[in-house]
Order: sequence, then structure tokens, then C-alpha cells
Amino acid sequence: MALVLQLLPVLLARAQGDPGASLDGRPGDRVNFSCVGVSHPIRWAWAPSFPACRGLSKGRRPILWASSSGTPTVSPVQPFAGRLRALDPSIRRLELLLSAGDSGTFFCRGRREEESRTVLHVLGDGADCRAPGPAHGSMYAQLLIPLLGAGLVLGLGALGVVWWWRRRSPPPPPQPLPRFALSPPYRSTGESRDPEASKGGGA
Repeated sequence: MALVLQLLPVLLARAQGDPGASLDGRPGDRVNFSCVGVSHPIRWAWAPSFPACRGLSKGRRPILWASSSGTPTVSPVQPFAGRLRALDPSIRRLELLLSAGDSGTFFCRGRREEESRTVLHVLGDGADCRAPGPAHGSMYAQLLIPLLGAGLVLGLGALGVVWWWRRRSPPPPPQPLPRFALSPPYRSTGESRDPEASKGGGA
């Protein structure tokens, strides 16, 4: 009975993998992952510890599959493209060139749903890292567009205030007419003489 109890942890490790395996490294180092307790590995997956640092969502993502041709299939969209390779056709061992943000848990899964886990911690990774930001040009555009929108809103608001003020203010009084328009009609000197006097002068 005592022998069975001593072998129980080993049997569980073979059935469920080695959840306690962990690796530490620095960016630029090469580390090896081993699939422990899995008879026929079929795929590897990775769950990032700090997904926001890589602009990723939480959860697992496949990174490598076994192939009947003997050449493992590497996902072209995974973040380890060009840095991850299988050391044997059975994908039991992998090699990774470390980079910042690679921290996470690597899962090796077998045909019988058994699983091996290896926790990787890259020195310098942390939850307080900055997510990759946009380029300077796009950042300027993001700042300029809200400023233009605010300026447009302020301009329309000013026009609305002016229009409302003009509607409420009374119309201006009519301007007085010029003085010459109020004087009597002008007559020439000849027309103002007495017609009888004109006749006498003629005689």
C-alpha cells in the first residue's frame, strides 16, 4: 500500500503532464520545451501571461501541429513565427528564441487528451508593460481629428448664438432722409417773375 501511494504522484504526472515545469530566460536566449507524460503529441498551444503587452486576447492559441509527412506545421500567424522550431518530427521537443512578451504557459497535447504544461517567464515582462502603440503619423491623426471636430462644433455653436441674437434683437430704426429731399421743389429765377411785368417789358 505504501508503494502504491509513493507511485501515485508519478502516475498522475504521466497522465496529466508536468504542471510544475517552468523556465526562465532573457530576450535573445534560446530555451527548449519538452512534452512530458504525453505518449503521442499532436499539437502545441500557448497562453500568454500578459496578452495586452502583445495586443492579444486572453486564452490559448495553437502554435504548432504534428504532420503525417514528418514536417511539423507552424502557424504563420502565431507570434513566434521565425523563432520557433521543432527539434524532432514527433514535436516532443521545441526550441524558441525568446523575445519580450513571450511569457506564458505552453501546452503539449496528445491524442488521448493528455497534456503537458511548461510555464515560461521572460525577465522584464510584467503586467505594467505598454501595449504596442500606433505609429507617429496615425497618433497625430488621432489627435488632429478630435481637435477638428471640437473646432467645428464651436464654430457652429457661435453661428447659432449670433443667429439667435439677431432674431431676438429689434430691427434698427429707419435712417432719416437727406435734407435736400425735405426742401420744396427748386424753381428757376425766370419762372418766379410776374408774368404781367414780363409782358410790359416786352411792350
